Amino acid sequence: MTKIKDKVAIITGATSGMGLETAKRFLSEGARVVLTGRDQGKLDNLKGELSGDYLLVKAEASNLDDSRQLIEQTVSTFGKIDILFLNAGIFRLEAVAELSPEIWDEVQNINVRGPLFTAREAIPHMNEGGSIIFNTSVVNGKGFPAMAAYASSKAALRSVTRILAAELGEKNIRVNAISPGPIETPIYQKHNVAQEQIDGMASNFPAMVPLGRFGKSEEIAATALFLASSESSYINGAEIPVDGGFAQV
Repeated sequence: MTKIKDKVAIITGATSGMGLETAKRFLSEGARVVLTGRDQGKLDNLKGELSGDYLLVKAEASNLDDSRQLIEQTVSTFGKIDILFLNAGIFRLEAVAELSPEIWDEVQNINVRGPLFTAREAIPHMNEGGSIIFNTSVVNGKGFPAMAAYASSKAALRSVTRILAAELGEKNIRVNAISPGPIETPIYQKHNVAQEQIDGMASNFPAMVPLGRFGKSEEIAATALFLASSESSYINGAEIPVDGGFAQV
C-alpha cells in the first residue's frame, strides 16, 4: 500500500459503479477517502461495505453550496486534499428535436458546472503534487444519436481538463481525464427512456469494441489510481481512454 498511502482523496458520485469501485481501490491502497452521493440512504448502506479511513458526505453534484460544504468537511476532517476524482454525472438520451432547455440545463449543471466549481473550491486546499481527474466519455469525440446534451457536457469537461492543466501547472497540480467506453455500470439503469431502448443500444456495443466486451468498473478504478499516483507524474492535460479500442480504431 504505497501508491497513495495516507493521501486524501475526494470521489464524487461514489455510491455505485465507477465511483464506488475507485473508492474501494483507493481505500485498499491506504488512502483516506471522502465519498459523495445525493442519496443519504445509499451513503448509509456503504457503511457495511467499506473498510478503512473514509468519510461519507451527502452532496448534489450541481449544488454549489454542497460543493463548498464538501470541501469544508474534507479539510476539517483530513486537512489538505491530494486527489479529486470528479466522477458524478447524469446520462440523458434526447434527440435534438425533443431536447428542452430544462433538460439541457440539468445535464450541463450536473456534468459540467458541478465538477468545475467543485474543483474551484478544492484547488486552494490541494497539496503540491495533487491530482485532479475528470470522468469524461468516448462520446465526446464521436457522434451518437440522441446524445447532444450528454456528449456536449463530456466534451466541455475535456476542454476544462486542458484549461485547468494549463492554469495549475505552476502549482504542480496535474489535471487529467478518464474517457470510459462501454462499461458495466448502473448508469444503464439511470436514464429517461424505455429500458428496451437502452438494452438495444447496449447490446450493440460489444461488436463495436475490438476487445469484444464491456469494460469493468475495476478497470476505471485502476486507471484512476494510476493518474492519482506519482507513477503518472509527467502526465498532464491528457484524456486516457479506457474503452477497449472503441473510439481508437
